[in-house]
Amino acid sequence: MCGIAGVQATAEAPAPAPTRLARLAAALAHRGPDGMGEEIAGRVGLVQTRLAIIDLAGGRQPLHAGAASLVANGEIYNYRELHDALSQGPHPPRFATASDCEPPLHLWHKDGLGFVGALRGMYAIALHDRAARRLVLARDPFGIKPLYLAQGSEGLVFASEPEALLAAGVVARAVAPESREELLQLQFTTGGATIYPGIQRVLPGEILVAADGHVIERHQTPALPEGGPEEIDEPQALARLDAALADSVALHQRSDVPYGLFLSGGIDSAALLTMMARLNAAPVLAFTAGFDVPGAADEREAAAALARAAGAQHETLEISRAMVWRHLPEIVAAMDDPAADFAIIPTWFLGRAARQAVKVVLSGEGGDEMFAGYGRYRSAMRPWFLGGRVMRGRGIFDRVPGVLRARSGAWRDGIAAAEAAAASPGRTRLMAAQASDIAEWLPNDLLLKLDRCLMAHGVEGRTPFLDRGVADAVFRLPDRLKIRNGMGKYLLRAWLAAHQKAARPFARKQGFTVPVGAWIAEDGERLGALVAASPGIAEIAHPDRVRALFRAAGGRHEGQAAWTLLFYALWHRAHILGQTPAGDVFSALAGE
Repeated sequence: MCGIAGVQATAEAPAPAPTRLARLAAALAHRGPDGMGEEIAGRVGLVQTRLAIIDLAGGRQPLHAGAASLVANGEIYNYRELHDALSQGPHPPRFATASDCEPPLHLWHKDGLGFVGALRGMYAIALHDRAARRLVLARDPFGIKPLYLAQGSEGLVFASEPEALLAAGVVARAVAPESREELLQLQFTTGGATIYPGIQRVLPGEILVAADGHVIERHQTPALPEGGPEEIDEPQALARLDAALADSVALHQRSDVPYGLFLSGGIDSAALLTMMARLNAAPVLAFTAGFDVPGAADEREAAAALARAAGAQHETLEISRAMVWRHLPEIVAAMDDPAADFAIIPTWFLGRAARQAVKVVLSGEGGDEMFAGYGRYRSAMRPWFLGGRVMRGRGIFDRVPGVLRARSGAWRDGIAAAEAAAASPGRTRLMAAQASDIAEWLPNDLLLKLDRCLMAHGVEGRTPFLDRGVADAVFRLPDRLKIRNGMGKYLLRAWLAAHQKAARPFARKQGFTVPVGAWIAEDGERLGALVAASPGIAEIAHPDRVRALFRAAGGRHEGQAAWTLLFYALWHRAHILGQTPAGDVFSALAGE
């Protein structure tokens, strides 16, 4: 896990300046506290800030093979198998390191743009082939690792985070109104465009080829298998799931540093802990967060029972309102590509706590999408005349009208495009709903949250459910093995019932909530006035209605809308006004 950045200059521009690379690297230093490497070769400059996980002594980047150089952010979990396969070929390469990121470099020489086809892992790769005079950028198919690019005056500039491009002066700090509306209504933004005009995401699974400072080719590697449901019975499906999960978890545990697990009281992390306990001789180190609000959904008791049953070492963390108000400005500042998901709060605090003992954590992101766990999927399966509803058919501020000054109604265009693309031939309504979430919600909310909140503390997050082997094993399962008797994730629950009954796999899903509405309501008068007066909010919302909204934040919809405005006010100060977070939430909102 690292930060990467680089420049490919146009034919008319000078070679990349070391000062520009230094500014990019400085903005990514939190992603890689263990070292920095850089290279300028002709009109291309590459830089990496390193979080050392595998080959601690020899894995410094850029890596080199022949005329090609590579920097990468992420982990290639099947690097040992790739090393062995390449070494047995007719013209075996000479490996210079034991790094997981060296095999892709040799695969490039062997397979060209097809080099990503053999990779199992999470990655954002930049590869410069000096002989071909090409720069190649590649992102893993699920979009677990981020990568952004901008067309600057000197050519193409890329980085692991938009804030690096802003800090280096590649683009100006500004907001795209259409993306802002999408953020406010959905809590995340979709597609290739970011909220910053001039900064684009490299899409999940995308491979870009650039020459002379311009993208000249685009290719796509799909995350999910094509086709409709397979004919398979439950025993066969359970056996296949067991094999796929064992394989994926074993690969995701490969590390030269200590690792642990984020454990909730839910099905996904319970399945991971069950498999980790099977594969590890030593107790698994598990971390769980809870809240100090009476009546809030708190998973610590269920997680503790599961940890005892699995023989895990269990550490818990209680998050209070005071802690949140003290650290919220820096939590929000970590989300430079904004996702106003309130789960950023426990994720950030868990990352900080985990860093005292480990540098790697496994997490259950992707389980709901892969196994069909969300209630919205059950609704999406039904036609409209039987009560079916379009997912995300109403935005956050559709439910509290009158707060925003203007609403165009175009905020759903990106989701609608993803839904249309996901409904490929043969897929059921359920499969299309899953595929839509995997294309947009997963990379642009859940995985973005995990990446930024953990990398803020120098911790690598790994997601075993988001693996090609798992996707091939479960995505094309028939609907009846995903949802049964009104309950999602049937097959994963059935697997847990056979392997870890302490998980109570057929208990009703509690749902993970963070009591932000209750916290905001306690300080609603003060927060409402500060948020209403914040520059980012004053231009888009009616101040009196913002204040009224915060006073009513104890309501479900009002609390969600108030949280979204609070997030946006803090985000705008950090990333558009460029104010370094200092002090608590009240000081930050006041601009002190």
